[in-house]
Amino acid sequence: MITASNASTALNAVNQALAAVQNYSGLIGATQDRMTAASTFNTSLTTDYATGVSGLVDANMNTASTQLQQLQALQTQEQLGIQSLSIANQNAQLILKLFQ
Repeated sequence: MITASNASTALNAVNQALAAVQNYSGLIGATQDRMTAASTFNTSLTTDYATGVSGLVDANMNTASTQLQQLQALQTQEQLGIQSLSIANQNAQLILKLFQ
Protein backbone atom coordinates (compact mmCIF):
# COMPACT_ATOMS: atom_id res chain seq x y z
CA MET A 1 0.00 0.00 0.00
CA ILE A 2 1.24 3.45 -0.94
CA THR A 3 1.41 5.86 1.93
CA ALA A 4 2.15 9.54 1.91
CA SER A 5 5.48 8.82 3.53
CA ASN A 6 6.43 6.25 0.88
CA ALA A 7 5.32 8.62 -1.90
CA SER A 8 7.34 11.45 -0.39
CA THR A 9 10.42 9.23 -0.12
CA ALA A 10 10.00 8.08 -3.73
CA LEU A 11 9.48 11.68 -4.91
CA ASN A 12 12.66 12.77 -3.09
CA ALA A 13 14.57 9.89 -4.72
CA VAL A 14 13.24 10.86 -8.17
CA ASN A 15 14.17 14.51 -7.57
CA GLN A 16 17.71 13.50 -6.53
CA ALA A 17 18.05 11.28 -9.60
CA LEU A 18 16.78 14.11 -11.80
CA ALA A 19 19.29 16.53 -10.23
CA ALA A 20 22.10 14.01 -10.85
CA VAL A 21 21.05 13.62 -14.50
CA GLN A 22 20.97 17.43 -14.89
CA ASN A 23 24.45 17.71 -13.37
CA TYR A 24 25.81 15.05 -15.72
CA SER A 25 24.04 16.73 -18.63
CA GLY A 26 25.81 20.00 -17.78
CA LEU A 27 29.13 18.16 -17.52
CA ILE A 28 28.57 16.53 -20.92
CA GLY A 29 27.64 19.90 -22.47
CA ALA A 30 30.74 21.58 -21.04
CA THR A 31 32.92 18.72 -22.29
CA GLN A 32 31.33 18.97 -25.71
CA ASP A 33 32.04 22.72 -25.81
CA ARG A 34 35.70 22.11 -24.87
CA MET A 35 36.00 19.42 -27.55
CA THR A 36 34.45 21.73 -30.17
CA ALA A 37 36.84 24.53 -29.18
CA ALA A 38 39.83 22.15 -29.35
CA SER A 39 38.71 20.88 -32.76
CA THR A 40 38.32 24.44 -34.07
CA PHE A 41 41.75 25.36 -32.70
CA ASN A 42 43.35 22.30 -34.31
CA THR A 43 41.71 23.08 -37.64
CA SER A 44 42.98 26.67 -37.48
CA LEU A 45 46.44 25.48 -36.49
CA THR A 46 46.55 23.00 -39.37
CA THR A 47 45.46 25.71 -41.80
CA ASP A 48 48.10 28.11 -40.44
CA TYR A 49 50.82 25.45 -40.76
CA ALA A 50 49.74 24.68 -44.32
CA THR A 51 49.76 28.38 -45.18
CA GLY A 52 53.20 28.78 -43.60
CA VAL A 53 54.63 25.80 -45.46
CA SER A 54 53.11 27.09 -48.69
CA GLY A 55 54.71 30.48 -48.10
CA LEU A 56 58.09 28.87 -47.49
CA VAL A 57 57.80 26.79 -50.64
CA ASP A 58 56.84 29.89 -52.64
CA ALA A 59 59.82 31.78 -51.19
CA ASN A 60 62.14 28.88 -52.00
CA MET A 61 60.75 28.66 -55.53
CA ASN A 62 61.26 32.41 -56.01
CA THR A 63 64.83 32.11 -54.75
CA ALA A 64 65.51 29.14 -57.02
CA SER A 65 63.99 30.97 -59.98
CA THR A 66 66.13 34.05 -59.30
CA GLN A 67 69.27 31.92 -58.99
CA LEU A 68 68.44 30.14 -62.25
CA GLN A 69 67.95 33.46 -64.03
CA GLN A 70 71.27 34.72 -62.67
CA LEU A 71 73.00 31.53 -63.82
CA GLN A 72 71.46 31.86 -67.28
CA ALA A 73 72.58 35.49 -67.46
CA LEU A 74 76.13 34.49 -66.51
CA GLN A 75 76.14 31.72 -69.11
CA THR A 76 74.93 34.17 -71.76
CA GLN A 77 77.66 36.64 -70.77
CA GLU A 78 80.24 33.87 -71.00
CA GLN A 79 79.01 32.82 -74.44
CA LEU A 80 79.08 36.43 -75.67
CA GLY A 81 82.62 36.83 -74.33
CA ILE A 82 83.77 33.69 -76.13
CA GLN A 83 82.14 34.86 -79.37
CA SER A 84 83.74 38.30 -79.00
CA LEU A 85 87.17 36.74 -78.54
CA SER A 86 86.58 34.48 -81.52
CA ILE A 87 85.59 37.42 -83.73
CA ALA A 88 88.55 39.47 -82.55
CA ASN A 89 90.89 36.55 -83.22
CA GLN A 90 89.46 36.09 -86.74
CA ASN A 91 89.85 39.82 -87.52
CA ALA A 92 93.47 39.74 -86.40
CA GLN A 93 94.16 36.77 -88.66
CA LEU A 94 92.47 38.52 -91.60
CA ILE A 95 94.62 41.62 -91.04
CA LEU A 96 97.77 39.45 -90.93
CA LYS A 97 96.77 37.84 -94.26
CA LEU A 98 96.61 41.26 -95.85
CA PHE A 99 100.31 41.82 -95.11
CA GLN A 100 101.53 38.46 -96.37
